[in-house]
Amino acid sequence: MAIAAAVLTATVSIQSLVAADSITVPEQFHYAWHLRGGLAWLAGFRFPTSGFGEMKNNPTPNGMSSQLVITPARGENGFYIYRSEIDLDGARTLTSFHGYQWGEKSRKENTFFDYVKRLARIRKETPDEVENKVRPIASSTIRDVLTGIYYLRANSDTIKAPFLSEIYSDGKVYPVLFKPEGMETLEVQNRKIPTRAFLITAAPGEATRWPGGVKVWLSTDERKIPVRIEIQQRFASLRLDLRSIE
Repeated sequence: MAIAAAVLTATVSIQSLVAADSITVPEQFHYAWHLRGGLAWLAGFRFPTSGFGEMKNNPTPNGMSSQLVITPARGENGFYIYRSEIDLDGARTLTSFHGYQWGEKSRKENTFFDYVKRLARIRKETPDEVENKVRPIASSTIRDVLTGIYYLRANSDTIKAPFLSEIYSDGKVYPVLFKPEGMETLEVQNRKIPTRAFLITAAPGEATRWPGGVKVWLSTDERKIPVRIEIQQRFASLRLDLRSIE
């Protein structure tokens, strides 16, 4: 299953990312996840189809560290992990890491963004090889998926209409569209929570290049908690539903 580690370069104002409602204390969100869609049953032959997720956000001297870990249920081994170091002053990702291990397969990829030289320094590791690449970046503000979720939390009250942006995954840039999807009430532990949904999807005419998407449901209170996160693929999707907060 290819789960995009997305970098979002938004075209709307970024000033509210350093507003008073920015994250200033550690956060920890616990999720349950499962695969949904017509081929979810087939995926179960190769890797788990349900489990648990944990998102941590911790302020740092230079901004914030954000991490999302996805693990299987029933005591099975394996994980997906996403980690970002975020420069809040520049509203951009400094380093972006994603990796996985399922059975005998594993991969780690770490990207450092050098905004002075406009370069992305990428290191990929598998059991068979280590690969280092340097690629030019056109933007001075790169964001991965965790920075993008933070961006939506900080700006959800002001995003009223779709706008074009970009997504960076595995060293490539894809045009995408940010779309507000309206209000929806979700239930968490027998409690009804009003949310506002946002979809990140391929820009018009780009669906064959990036046949997926990310949808986030944010609580409408001042914390803008990610109550649900759905990572969409062509035939199936992985959905994380909030279960508790620390």
